[in-house]
Amino acid sequence: MADNPLPPPDYELAERRTLTTPSQVQALSNPLRTAILGLLHERAASVSELATAVGRPRSTVAHHVRVLADAGLLRVVRTRRVRAIEERFYGRTARMFVVSVERDDDGELPVDFNDFEVAARESADAFRSGQLWAFLRHARIPQERATEFWERLAGLVREFDELPRSGDTVYGFAAGIYPTDHPRLADPGGERS
Repeated sequence: MADNPLPPPDYELAERRTLTTPSQVQALSNPLRTAILGLLHERAASVSELATAVGRPRSTVAHHVRVLADAGLLRVVRTRRVRAIEERFYGRTARMFVVSVERDDDGELPVDFNDFEVAARESADAFRSGQLWAFLRHARIPQERATEFWERLAGLVREFDELPRSGDTVYGFAAGIYPTDHPRLADPGGERS
């Protein structure tokens, strides 16, 4: 475990950014790119540092960093001179990205992007080893209450994002609220509303 945890990250960034274009959402749909964004919650990093952290070739990581930068999700936050080369350090443009993309004429989202699908894949090994902590609950509530609850969850996500980085294990944190077709009881008096 690290003795001196650092407050994340070591550069200025917006609290929240709304992604409104299919290219921005598509940039997030690649697991390597989401890993890069996750690493940059800790601190700014060069392409070489990112390549070492994810165990991929520098050229591959450079391509994915370019995709993220072109989509406006990353930016150069500082540079340093190393011999005759200027080394760039990249950082996120926001702590949290919120997807708000218009559906196409068929009502479909432009790409397959579902954080719970990612969390399900990532959590499989933790489940098998007895290290998955999760809850799933259902409640019949009005839309306004669901929105209020989501805002409270978003605050908890922000708190998780801002934790000082230390330790040897990277934990995932998934939160969501969504409508279901879960069965419900009739209202007292026999009517369903």
